[in-house]
Amino acid sequence: MHAVAGKLDAIVIGSGPNGLVAGCVLARKGARVTLLEANPNRAGGAVGSETATLPGYVHDVGAAFFPWGNLSPAFRSLALGEFGLRWCSGEFESCHPAPDGSYAAIAREHDRSAKHFGSPEDGDTWRQLATWYASIETKVIDLLMRPFPAVSPVVQLGPAHLARLSAVFGRSGRGFAERTFKGVAARRVLPGLALHVDVGPDDWFGAALGFMLGMTATTGGYIVPAGGAQALADALVRALEAHGGQVFLGTRVDRVIVRDERACGVRLQDGTEIDAEVVLADTDVGKLMLELVEPEYVPARVLDFMRGYPRGWGTFKVDWALTSPVPWTCEVARRSAVVHAGDSLDDLSRFTAQVRRGELPANPYLVVGQQSLLDPSRAPEGRHTLWAYSRVPPRVEGGWAAAAEAFADRVDARLEALAPGFRRTIAARRVVSPVGLEAMDANLVGGDLGGGSNAWHRQLLFRPLFPYFRYRTPVRGLYLCSSYAHPGAGVHGMCGFNAAAIALRELEANRRD
Repeated sequence: MHAVAGKLDAIVIGSGPNGLVAGCVLARKGARVTLLEANPNRAGGAVGSETATLPGYVHDVGAAFFPWGNLSPAFRSLALGEFGLRWCSGEFESCHPAPDGSYAAIAREHDRSAKHFGSPEDGDTWRQLATWYASIETKVIDLLMRPFPAVSPVVQLGPAHLARLSAVFGRSGRGFAERTFKGVAARRVLPGLALHVDVGPDDWFGAALGFMLGMTATTGGYIVPAGGAQALADALVRALEAHGGQVFLGTRVDRVIVRDERACGVRLQDGTEIDAEVVLADTDVGKLMLELVEPEYVPARVLDFMRGYPRGWGTFKVDWALTSPVPWTCEVARRSAVVHAGDSLDDLSRFTAQVRRGELPANPYLVVGQQSLLDPSRAPEGRHTLWAYSRVPPRVEGGWAAAAEAFADRVDARLEALAPGFRRTIAARRVVSPVGLEAMDANLVGGDLGGGSNAWHRQLLFRPLFPYFRYRTPVRGLYLCSSYAHPGAGVHGMCGFNAAAIALRELEANRRD
């Protein structure tokens, strides 16, 4: 990297979307900020794109659909459209078909969803639920996404809305689905969405995550950036640079420098030291506390906790180059941004139990992304990309090198059952195991996409560890701004947005002194 002259106001370690948002927030307030990214080729972390199969096919390496793109207070504040970002959307956001021919689908138009939600009765129920949520969404987002505790949104919601929301969040995914919907197709939708992370249908308080993913599909939608997910990261980089910030690629941080019991800069792998008033880490919290900070500065109980940090499940991802669209039996699936393969609540529960036992699931739940239906630039004319992942154990007996191709064949078979003829459309396939995901981005430990477990007892006060739930760490001047902090998983940038706002208070206090 080029030499950094003088002392910086802030260093951000890592240029995932949270790190980039943190840098933008700091730079807009006049802070002199530099982001240091280990990847030599691009910024963005798990938000990126590459040619992974055949020339002309653009595949998203990690996150691919962005319901928070137009909803997140962080992204809205940065006006990323001014920096070249353009969103693409589809007719349906999510379809949930099963081999028995039943399906339910979510669209942003409530009446359209109601016509395709398993039955007229369940469709009416979904319309009412989505209409109610839309009326309170702004307050709910502030409640869930701002630094915890967010008192003002609680007051603004009022007792009636708060009671109804609590009745949803207080149930398991199965409990809420069975109480709310009558048919098997409608009942599998929200619990299936919760399996984007490590929340199963029968988990306590598990309804909250599926509910939010389902409701934001009706408002923000499962939209994609034109040209690939990398376009979102590139727009954030341009926003940062427009306000005077810098990003250095191929620059690995070896140590956070601590003097007089406060963070005052970083040392790079090549020995270069860079001074700064504050340091923000868009990193795995375990790596931060156990490797980047000298152990003498971290309380023993924190070190002990980080050695056994509660991780989420692994992720197994497949990219395909296709000669034609997927020939789904369910016609609505052919018009949906995302297709979720989960046959029933019991099927999702069996899947959850198998993964938690360390087994490869026999009937893998799948999140299937059809980006090229929304954005034709992702593939040559008339051809398509396909992207899918399943949740798996981080490690398997015999290792992933031996198991990966066979499990990818199982994924293909799952799709073939829902779309006879699918295999004939495959021109190329790329398989990425949990090991490959971690190699791509060190924050995805064991292929965990969620910044650690997203179980109810790993949220709010306990994310990542009490009392360090407001982005500060045991080291003064060092802040955690990754998805390992509140509000956790998802590409919304709010971990970085909130952490930067709190770090700015310290910078302003230092300037007054």
